[in-house]
Amino acid sequence: MTDTNLVTAAAPAEAPSNQWRDVWRQFRSHRGAMLGLIVFAAILGSVILGPFIWSMDATFVDMRARNQGPSGAHPLGTDQLGRDMLARLMAGGKVSIAVGMTAMGLSIFLGTVIGISAGFFRRLDGVLMRLTDLFLALPLLPLLLVMVMLFREPLSKRFGPETGIFLLIVVAIGVTSWMQTARIVRGEVLALKEREFVLAARSIGTSPFKMIVRHILPNVLSPIMVSATLGIASAIITESALSFLGLGFPPDFPTWGRLLFDAVDQIQLYPMRVILPGIAISLTVLSVNYIGDGLRDALDPRIRGR
Repeated sequence: MTDTNLVTAAAPAEAPSNQWRDVWRQFRSHRGAMLGLIVFAAILGSVILGPFIWSMDATFVDMRARNQGPSGAHPLGTDQLGRDMLARLMAGGKVSIAVGMTAMGLSIFLGTVIGISAGFFRRLDGVLMRLTDLFLALPLLPLLLVMVMLFREPLSKRFGPETGIFLLIVVAIGVTSWMQTARIVRGEVLALKEREFVLAARSIGTSPFKMIVRHILPNVLSPIMVSATLGIASAIITESALSFLGLGFPPDFPTWGRLLFDAVDQIQLYPMRVILPGIAISLTVLSVNYIGDGLRDALDPRIRGR
């Protein structure tokens, strides 16, 4: 065996390119997305793990400690009822982010199902797109207010105040925010169903359900993932707006929007009570938006190949 053959045999084979490795590499090159990921991970860690470290009850009322400034016992001070602001911020963040993620999941599910159905089945396209246009034409906030006013009491009696309001807000946000996802997915499906691999699957008698699951759905995951990240930010803002208007969770159930609502009457005397939840909402929404931008660039093959 010659020296050339020995060198060739000893050379390691080049690892095959992996799509998700390329996506992660492109995502890491987006500085804003990485910063957003770090900030969002820090916020998640604070609201999930923070209560185990700072174990004070967010609903504990101590009138003797009302309206206190930052101290060792209360690092962020107390509110007008003596409740610890740090504990309420962490508890409120857990609820607001849970509402955002759950509502986003419902919205993405509805948008994906309607978008794929409209794009793949021509006979359903007209009906589903007119339904989408109808929902887009409805004023979002007044519609949410009407839904909350109509169903708040029945659901609270059925499931309890906290669970009932949680379900109501999640469903209200989810069923009024799926339209953009449906339009994006429909456009992708209309282009995909004319591709050669879909035509080949249809020619050999593959059922529509199998074609959607095996060929259509995996190829529309990229826009769905981007829409999901942006949907979290929109849902958090909507929940905060409802709570700020006094139509969200009960007064003793903290959310970031509820903290703003409780503090707005005393904003001149205690501005930090408004600033702190406002900063938390802004950082969460901004970080999620940056993550969505990074995912959009990373999942675009025209950019990923550069």
